[in-house]
Amino acid sequence: MKNNAKLTAALEWLEIMVGCVVLAAGFVFFINPYNIVPGGVYGASIVLHNLFPSIQVGTFGYMFDVPLLLLSVVLLGSKLGARTLAAAMITPAIMNFISSLVYPDAAALQSLDPALLLGGKFDLSDHLMLSCIIGGVMIGVGSGLVIRGQATSGGSDIVGMIMQKYLGIRFSNAILMVDGMVVLFGLLVIGFGICSEDEVTADASSWYLSFYSLISIYVISRVIAFVISGAKDDKLIFVISDKEMILLHKFILKDMDRTATMIKSSGLYTGKDKEMLMLVAKSREVSKIKMKIKEADPRAFVVVTDAYDTYGEGWKVLPNKGDIMPE
Repeated sequence: MKNNAKLTAALEWLEIMVGCVVLAAGFVFFINPYNIVPGGVYGASIVLHNLFPSIQVGTFGYMFDVPLLLLSVVLLGSKLGARTLAAAMITPAIMNFISSLVYPDAAALQSLDPALLLGGKFDLSDHLMLSCIIGGVMIGVGSGLVIRGQATSGGSDIVGMIMQKYLGIRFSNAILMVDGMVVLFGLLVIGFGICSEDEVTADASSWYLSFYSLISIYVISRVIAFVISGAKDDKLIFVISDKEMILLHKFILKDMDRTATMIKSSGLYTGKDKEMLMLVAKSREVSKIKMKIKEADPRAFVVVTDAYDTYGEGWKVLPNKGDIMPE
């Protein structure tokens, strides 16, 4: 048991480290150079970098994270606080390190000019939609891996966890709310051109960045939910028949290696006893089940609907208190 616990902890720490690298790379290559503001600490840091270009985006991240980390330790627990402390301290450092490698000099690092990124070989200025989507996916994957390791990269993740725990708001929805406020901040500074004197006055195209930012935020929230909870493709099937469907029973138990629940039921109009089966299946299994139902009873009444979440033997484990549930 102790060895299993150690292995689980090691895998969680590995997820955290990989997540930090993916998250930082997503910002450096696809978000920061184009002034896209995908919410959170680093979105606010991008906006502040426009006001104070001599300070790197990652460095601003440290300035936000410290007070939020204190809240994390107090409100979310010491274990999460310790892991979050590691992730939040590592991510800005990785971001600053990668940035220093991909820009040729200090002036380019201050301007974050995409034309200078990797010698101009990675300039997506004419493909902002592609940049915001890929960046959003990378940030979502990185954040999701960190959260699966029972940590957070800091910033809006911490706020989202607190809102979920104490206000009952879904984690991904809480992230959307917080990040929306950051986008408004970006619109004021970048869209309206409220920048330092050294910055170029914003033109009409700067307004578009806010819309790209909203797209990134949506992509990030969906990817985080997917990484944490996986695809929600389970189906709930109800089968009601006037007769005992032995053929269907054998198919479920032997061919599918699954079970189902038999529920006592009767027709409201006829008052006759009926057999009702309730089972959960994967989407890819539904067509085979329907064909087998028709063999067992062509007149059966069948309802197939989405199973929002499925817990129990053979499915997901019920969450523990304090676990992150994005949906």
